[in-house]
Amino acid sequence: MDRLVRLAAADMAGVDALITARMQSEVPVIPALAEHLIAAGGKRLRPLLTVAAARLAGSDNDTCLKLAAAVEFIHTATLLHDDVVDGSQLRRGKVAAHLIWGAAQSVLVGDFLFARAFELMVETSSMKALEILAKASRVIAEGEVLQLTRSHDLNLSQALYLEIIAAKTAELFAAASEAGGVSAGVSAEKSGALRDYGMNLGLAFQLADDALDYGGTTEALGKNAGDDFREGKATLPLLLAIARSGPREAEFWERAIGRREQTEADFRRARELIVGTGALEATLDLAAAYADKAKAALAGFPANDWRSSLESLADFAVSRRA
Repeated sequence: MDRLVRLAAADMAGVDALITARMQSEVPVIPALAEHLIAAGGKRLRPLLTVAAARLAGSDNDTCLKLAAAVEFIHTATLLHDDVVDGSQLRRGKVAAHLIWGAAQSVLVGDFLFARAFELMVETSSMKALEILAKASRVIAEGEVLQLTRSHDLNLSQALYLEIIAAKTAELFAAASEAGGVSAGVSAEKSGALRDYGMNLGLAFQLADDALDYGGTTEALGKNAGDDFREGKATLPLLLAIARSGPREAEFWERAIGRREQTEADFRRARELIVGTGALEATLDLAAAYADKAKAALAGFPANDWRSSLESLADFAVSRRA
């Protein structure tokens, strides 16, 4: 991760300048609320993918910078909306925006950032890039709604869970990478390979994050450890633990997740079951398998610093084991 950040430092400075300029508005609450989240940092991973994919594909112009800024605005908008829906307390280690400005303003500023993203896309004059990121925005929304309708479902299958995270998380990784390649004018085969890289990377990252919710720390996560459990989210570690712990623990899971009648001790018990049944390790192993697929997708590109840095990023995605 650090290697890629250093390699893309000049480009990302340009992206940050665009983000700062385009989140401004004559309505004071808009830049204030947007800056609260954007200035909190985060990995800027998705715009970094757009820049890195473009450079790996041979781009020598700045078109990818506008697409990268658009990607970050889409991501930030979804975070603002998600935190309202989930009632999250923390985001990137700071108090969630909706707790300061209220749900209505958080949602509307998210809408503003979506609009800014589409303005940036139009400015690139790339209909293909616009198509990719517009589709991603639609798929993410579908994934969020699907997750919301099945979030407390203890019978959720692994296949459907992976479908949900592919839509709500990995799709933007895929679109960010694909759009970077398109901005460089690569072939459909090459842009498809970059999309495959991003999709598998996104799956690896989400699965690792799901595991870290039960095995990580608040500092590492940028949110409260155990938030997924407290919100009753049926993530893969939980689903695997439910299947493996059997009938003996069925009432515990139904009470704590199905009905969300939780006590202070429940998260500790859930974590013990998730670790004890091997569900945590199995989730991280699956994340590692997706990371390997991501690296394999880059095989058709030149062996240079950009490619090796993107390969290292896939390793980083699953190196955050508890």
